Amino acid sequence: MVQSFLSLQNLQKQYGNYIASNNVSLDVPKGCIFGLLGPNGAGKTTLIRMITRIIFPDSGNILFNGTPLTDTHTERIGYMPEERGLYKKMKVGEHLVYLGRLKGLSKAETIQRMKKWLQKFEIENWENKRIEELSKGMSQKVQFIGTIIHEPDLLILDEPFSGLDPINSLLIEKEIRNLKNEGKTILFSTHRMEQVEDICDTIVLINKGQNILCGGVQELKQQFKQQKMLVRFNGILPENFNNHFEVLEQHENEVVVKNKNATNNELLKYLIENQVGIVAFKELLPSINEIFITCVQEKQA
Repeated sequence: MVQSFLSLQNLQKQYGNYIASNNVSLDVPKGCIFGLLGPNGAGKTTLIRMITRIIFPDSGNILFNGTPLTDTHTERIGYMPEERGLYKKMKVGEHLVYLGRLKGLSKAETIQRMKKWLQKFEIENWENKRIEELSKGMSQKVQFIGTIIHEPDLLILDEPFSGLDPINSLLIEKEIRNLKNEGKTILFSTHRMEQVEDICDTIVLINKGQNILCGGVQELKQQFKQQKMLVRFNGILPENFNNHFEVLEQHENEVVVKNKNATNNELLKYLIENQVGIVAFKELLPSINEIFITCVQEKQA
């Protein structure tokens, strides 16, 4: 059984008549990258604020590594909010030392870790620059360092790639993977589904304050598959091909088929018997973006 590092149990949060969190329960396994997804206004930020104890649930429990969440746990949490919180007039080095000290590090230890990360990100020359002089992408790097400088056990990253070019996105992604390999647990919130599919192990989909879908990325792709097959071929298809199989898309030397009444083996056998030169034959699984849209639209219907 996979150990749960963060457990949300029946969390309820209401503002007047608005229910921001409606009996949400989920378990975040230890040492994984866990995607927190949902449309705007779904309740993701409310959950994050309850985990970081910025606000408190009206009812329900939060367990941190098996024990009830308290203020003492916040030093073991690193939170990178979507709305960046850097002080523009401070210098980069001063700011990172300040953040490290807030998390209980000594000044000497903070400086040592800061210099290591500045060097790793190739921005050591920016230590004495003011935050207001940085580009958005450079500020993002500084914010990321400030989030992880105290080596937290739980990282909450809200849109960590915002403002980054492809090269720096890969750099941050590499470090996120390294942190996972070190045993850190990462709660990752974003609207960029391609990144979710690429780096997350497990996801939860929140909509209208409720958990409407949760599971492993590959498991969910299998769960929502629609029996679609992509066939690339040489030559031409038999004239009666459309009478046997439901064709969704067809281009020169490529066809997408939905097998309602035939198995993949039957499709393959048919093509071989009709002497179709097969170049590629593979199942098309839905993307996380397609699953996201399907689930949200079904909830709204």
